[in-house]
Amino acid sequence: MSTLSVVVASANAKRHLRACLESLEATLPMSSEVVVVDDASRDGTQRMVADDFPHFRLIRNAHPAGLPACLNQGARAARGAYVLFLHADTRVTGNALRAMVAFLEANLRYGAVVPRLVRPDGTTRRDHARLPGLWTPLLFGTPLERAFPGNAEVRRFLALDFDPEADGDVECPSGACLLMRRRALKKESAFDEAMGPAFHQADLCRRLSDAGWRIGYLADECVVHAGGVVARASEDYAGRYHRDRLAYYRKHYGEGAACWVKLCVAATVLEHYVLELYRRAEGWPEEPLLPVWEQFTGFLRA
Repeated sequence: MSTLSVVVASANAKRHLRACLESLEATLPMSSEVVVVDDASRDGTQRMVADDFPHFRLIRNAHPAGLPACLNQGARAARGAYVLFLHADTRVTGNALRAMVAFLEANLRYGAVVPRLVRPDGTTRRDHARLPGLWTPLLFGTPLERAFPGNAEVRRFLALDFDPEADGDVECPSGACLLMRRRALKKESAFDEAMGPAFHQADLCRRLSDAGWRIGYLADECVVHAGGVVARASEDYAGRYHRDRLAYYRKHYGEGAACWVKLCVAATVLEHYVLELYRRAEGWPEEPLLPVWEQFTGFLRA
């Protein structure tokens, strides 16, 4: 069994994926494998991987399956005692992979560990968050947040008190680079595919926490994350975000919480309509209201 399996999911990200795989070639520990899951790319990704990285395993999807499904495909194919989930728009640097594996080997209460994520210019990304709570739909991304910016729930949810310069625990890290021990993975699937690209990571972290696992953060180990590729690969990402959020609250808090989320979104849509009517009265260029209404009604039916 390989000690480390790296699962890279990609969709129409050929240029980023090449840089990612080249960085893995330079940094992979011994007894490691790489599994690339391509989600029906149309940009020549599959041929590039087959021709230039024949020593990596390639899973070819004939039809788009979505990010969580691709990660699950890779996890099922992986043979390692540790599984690293990696986005295609990342580049691994230095000793990060060895340090992350060593951390899990030495800290048995931790089910996962993440590195510091940095932008291509070297600045630190603040992508870690805390798990969504019942106050989050009311106070984050709503009229109340705009009325009370920086409120306590926003600071909690966005983990604004997190110190990226120090090792510690994180509650809901970015999924761009996540190393897990196999025992912490669910046997049937690591990710709930009903959550889609927006909330599959929060769902995984919630299940890890409920099972008693901790997630570590290593401040000195850096991985470059360009960011935005997953969102660009998803059609209607904003609409999908709200539907995924609804599925998350329904799963973890019940149907009453799902109705609560719908009510909070309704307040935001109402604010949008009021402001748009005000702009029209002031002679500003009009923005179409029908697409917003169609998206909202589709969300209510979810």
